[in-house]
Amino acid sequence: MKVMAQIAMIMNLDKCIGCHTCSVTCKQAWTNREGTEYIWFNNVETRPGVGYPYGWEDQDKWKGGWTLTKSGKLIPRSGGRLKKLATIFHNPNLPTIEDYYEPWTYEYEKVLSAPAGQKTQPTARPVSQLDGKPIDTISWSSNWDDNLGGSGATMDDDPVLKTMNTQVKKQIEDSFMFYLPRICEHCLNPTCVSSCPSGAMYKRTEDGIVLVDQDRCRGWRMCVSGCPYKKVYFNHKTGKAEKCTLCYPRLEVGQPTVCSETCVGRLRYLGVVLYDADKVAEAAATKDEHALFQAQKDLILNPHDPRVVAAAEAENIPHSWIDAAQNSPIWDLIFKYEVAVPLHPEYRTLPMVWYIPPLSPIVEAVTSTGNDGEDHKILLSAISNMRIPLDYLAGLFTAGDPVPVEKVLRRLAAMRSYMRDINLGNEPQEEIAQAVGMTGEDMRSMHRLLAIAKYDDRYVIPTASPETPRGIASLPSFNGVDPSATVAEFHGLGEGAPEACHAGVGAGGGSGTISLASWTPGEVPRSMFPKSSSASSETASS
Repeated sequence: MKVMAQIAMIMNLDKCIGCHTCSVTCKQAWTNREGTEYIWFNNVETRPGVGYPYGWEDQDKWKGGWTLTKSGKLIPRSGGRLKKLATIFHNPNLPTIEDYYEPWTYEYEKVLSAPAGQKTQPTARPVSQLDGKPIDTISWSSNWDDNLGGSGATMDDDPVLKTMNTQVKKQIEDSFMFYLPRICEHCLNPTCVSSCPSGAMYKRTEDGIVLVDQDRCRGWRMCVSGCPYKKVYFNHKTGKAEKCTLCYPRLEVGQPTVCSETCVGRLRYLGVVLYDADKVAEAAATKDEHALFQAQKDLILNPHDPRVVAAAEAENIPHSWIDAAQNSPIWDLIFKYEVAVPLHPEYRTLPMVWYIPPLSPIVEAVTSTGNDGEDHKILLSAISNMRIPLDYLAGLFTAGDPVPVEKVLRRLAAMRSYMRDINLGNEPQEEIAQAVGMTGEDMRSMHRLLAIAKYDDRYVIPTASPETPRGIASLPSFNGVDPSATVAEFHGLGEGAPEACHAGVGAGGGSGTISLASWTPGEVPRSMFPKSSSASSETASS
């Protein structure tokens, strides 16, 4: 057993309101520069729909993810080394700009500089951000079918709908929809890493985040084809591949990702999981697609098991990471409450961004019939006939197996019914919890985590700072530093160092940092310009 740590995320789709705040803040933080206009590390899709890029789930077309040979060997769907070598100068499985969209802006200057009194109303035509030429017709974008806006023209191309046996009604009064936020899955078995000819794509051993080495990237774009989620993009300005970094600079100082921090619905959870790296290939090669979900769960180790803790310590995993795994909301949501499922496990990449399926429409549907929408007997019996078809959710999250999805929805429905009695001051009904294999305390703790969890409960992130050196606290002082100070303060970083400090020369003339908040207006910190001579002293003082 080789224990490794992985930063994982869970999104509660029942709380997503489709505001796209996560997309906008991610765009401002990571892809607000030339060459990345069409790139969205985070996007929110309306389902049913084709998503972004157009029809990204159609692996018969894009050849993403892994497939099994007749002998049971796991190979990239896009082909092995010889296939990649043969197509290295012409990759036929790449999305084009039409599958994404041609990014545009508007000729605002023509409106602002239009002379007064002209007879015609000035207009701001859309112009391409790629070549600057006017665009006659805008027909697609990253958010074209938002709120089912373009679903009449695109719904038939939804790959998940094509696999369903039931016919989905298209009339607006009979339709269903929910939001699906998507980022890079930071998979345990990433095809993008295996597809990269130059070795630029790699998975960090300390936290499992998948990154691109910009110095080694040669722009072959095999990673774009290999990723079944189409979350690797090509920057045509730099000639390099780019992707979601899971905001690793923020995680390293104990802060959540930008998309998590700014999420209006507070639907994202971040934490650490421990997994057995020796069983990754075996789990990904599971023959039965319906068994892939359970195989992926079996990879994740119980952080409370003393044997797992001992094995993690033997692999030099820091104690702070083991503690984070034990307190992680990820473990509770996947194993204790069993309400989280992965996105398209049939791609065999073992994704580490999981989802809690949406339940909201069922309450309104039951209430509209004149029944009590939160009575557990009615609610649990209506799960299989809910407005969002079980088959559709199963096609997204459990490789088409509706049984795990129905179990999740029954537990979420039971939690609503159980907590309603408590909120109304009635005696809670333990039989509601027992009907879904839980206890009343489980119901209350799950509700606390899903509905009213505090910041530190949703984000359990260990920092990358080293632990306090052995024996340092017993010393009276060390270079004038208070021994009770934290390690971050010991190194001159302090709280909120990435935002509050500027790399420079330390206060004592040595290497260190200068707090921007401590600057006095009109003065220059002397420690940033150490005295080297009388001339430099006069220059600094002036």
